[in-house]
Amino acid sequence: MKVREIMTEEPVTVHADATVREAAALLRTHDVGGLPVMDEEKLVGVITEADVLSLLKTGEISDDLWLPSPFELIEVPIREVINWEKTKSALSDIGTTPVRRVMSMPAITIKPDAEIEEAAGQMLREGIARLPVVDEGRLIGIVARRDIVHGLGTSYEETQE
Repeated sequence: MKVREIMTEEPVTVHADATVREAAALLRTHDVGGLPVMDEEKLVGVITEADVLSLLKTGEISDDLWLPSPFELIEVPIREVINWEKTKSALSDIGTTPVRRVMSMPAITIKPDAEIEEAAGQMLREGIARLPVVDEGRLIGIVARRDIVHGLGTSYEETQE
């Protein structure tokens, strides 16, 4: 079975200059875990839920960022107000971060005529959950792990008939 048979055509994309807030809204609205990132007609990367969450790591936003634990939230009034204000500011800045600063690049892609076993192997080797499908340098689809599982299940059902 070929990738083109199971891929999602015309995937939802986000522009490299969009904000993380816009990308997160697209991920949520379309119930997907990742988006191809475009710069005009060129595929330049992929942004995933994991990329967005990585912004929350201490030190990624600011070297002196304090992210409170649930127990520390109780003692927030005791903490220095300055630290709390820096933390609130840093967290609100996450949403305005350009996608191009967070995306994984270059995008790891696959051709539409590749076998789905090749796509599965590539995903496992690279530790990724989706592959943009590119034909002659143009994004034509995306294939995710669940597409492969669905495709394998469909081909098994067809052999049982």
